[in-house]
This record gives sequence, C-alpha cells and structure tokens, in this order.
Amino acid sequence: MGLQEDFDEHAVLAKTLKECTNDNLLILYGLFKQATVGPVNTSCPGIFSMRERAKWNAWKAVEAKSKEEAMSDYITKVKQLKEEEAAAASS
Repeated sequence: MGLQEDFDEHAVLAKTLKECTNDNLLILYGLFKQATVGPVNTSCPGIFSMRERAKWNAWKAVEAKSKEEAMSDYITKVKQLKEEEAAAASS
C-alpha cells in the first residue's frame, strides 16, 4: 500500500477516535492540513477567534514538514491514539 492510500485510510480511522484530547486533535489537524494543502496559505485569525487561531497555530507549527513527512507523522499519530484507545478499553 502506498503512502497516499495509507494516509487516506488513517484519515478515515481518525474520525472513529472516541476520546481524543484537544491537543491531539490539533496535532492531527495541523498534520492533515500540511499533508493535503501544504504550508499555511492564510493569515492568522484574530485573537477573538480562539478556536480558528488554535487550528491555524497547529498548522503553522508543522509547515516546515514536507507533504510526505506530514502524511507519515499523521499515520503514526493516529496509530498511537488508536493503540491508547484500545489499551484503555481493555483495562
């Protein structure tokens, strides 16, 4: 399976995460945007748009990564979160 197919599969898996912290959701968001759009191409949202600003900052934090690096890191993060979820469910 190629990287793009693996990424697409894990993007679907990410939507099934049940208990994911905001920090982890922001990490996934930033990596997803970097993998699908590339470097940040919008201006920073205003200070009163806290949710949008947090998402923008998460994307900005990973903009130095290549598309392939972002895809690989996204896949790794989703696998980690799914494993944590499975471990929590079995205990």
